[in-house]
Amino acid sequence: MRHAAPRAEEARLSLLAKVNDFFLDHDLAVTPSNMATVCGALSGSQPEFAAALVRREASGEPIDQRWLDTLTQMNPDGHDHLAALDMLSEKLEYTLERFAETARDAQTETHGHRGAIGKQVEALGTPADLTEVIDLSRAMLARIEEVEAAMARSEIEIERLRDNLAQARSEADVDHLTRLPNRRAFERRLAAAVIEARANGTPLTIAFCDVDHFKKVNDRHGHAAGDRVLCALAASFAEMAGDACFTARHGGEEFVLLFAGIGKDAAKARLDAIRRALGARMLMNRDTGQPFGKITFSGGVAEVTEDGDARAALARADAALYDAKQQGRNRIELG
Repeated sequence: MRHAAPRAEEARLSLLAKVNDFFLDHDLAVTPSNMATVCGALSGSQPEFAAALVRREASGEPIDQRWLDTLTQMNPDGHDHLAALDMLSEKLEYTLERFAETARDAQTETHGHRGAIGKQVEALGTPADLTEVIDLSRAMLARIEEVEAAMARSEIEIERLRDNLAQARSEADVDHLTRLPNRRAFERRLAAAVIEARANGTPLTIAFCDVDHFKKVNDRHGHAAGDRVLCALAASFAEMAGDACFTARHGGEEFVLLFAGIGKDAAKARLDAIRRALGARMLMNRDTGQPFGKITFSGGVAEVTEDGDARAALARADAALYDAKQQGRNRIELG
C-alpha cells in the first residue's frame, strides 16, 4: 500500500509526457477538446478513441486537426443533442401511447354506459327505473368530462414535446460556432442530393475548403480571434456561394460545399470568386487592433455525378484540396 501513491504519480507523469509528445509530434493546438480526446485515447479511458488511434497509425494516414475533429464526434460528451433527441422521441412516443390508451378506455367506458342506459330505457316502467337511468347518465357525463380533461392535457404535452423535439433536431444539425449546418446535416443532405441529381439528370458538385495557415492565426491572436475568422469565412460562403449551394462546417477550419445543378467548372469559378473577394479584405483583430493579414483558403472540387459514387467524389475533392495545399495554397484545384 505504501507504494501505491508513488506509482499513481508516476503513471500520471507518464501520461502527461505521452500527451505532450503527441501534441508536439502531430503539431496540434492545445485546446480543451483536443486535450480531452487525446487523453481519452492515450489513457485508455475511452477505448473507442484508442482503437481509432491505433487504426489511424497503422494506416499511415496523418493525425491532424481535421481527423481529430472527426474523432471528437465519437465523444459521448459531444452527443448531447443526439441524446436529447432520443430522450424527447421516447417521451413523445410514451405520451402518444398514453393518449391512445385514454381514448381506448374512454371508448370502452362510454360503450358500457351506453349499453346500460339502453337496457334501462327499454325496461323503463317506474320512477325508480328513471332515477337509475339519470344516475347512469350523470356518471357517464362525469367520466366523459374527466376523459376530455385528460386528453386536453395530453394534447398540450404532445405539442410541447413536438416543439422541443423540432428544436433539438435543429440544434443537432447546427455547428455551435458558425451556425452553419454541421457535418451530420451535410451527410444527410448529400444522400438526398445524390438521389435527386440522379433522378433529374442534373450535375452535383462537392468542394472541400480549408483556411490557409489557420494555426498561425490561433498562435498569434488566440483561439477566440481564430473563431471569429472562421465565422467571417462561414458568412462569406453562405452569402456568396449562391442559393443552389449547401454550405456546412465539416470540422476544424474546413468547410464543405454542395452545389446542386452546377458542374465542377462552374463551382470552381464560383469558389475562385469567393477566394479573391476574401483575399482582398484586410481583417482586423478587434481586441488588439492588429491586422490578421490576408485570410485565404484552398479548395478541392469534384463532380459527384461524374461517376455517381458520392464517397469516391468526396475522396477526389479531398485529394484535390491536398494538391491545392501542396501547390502553394490560396488556390482551387479540380479532382
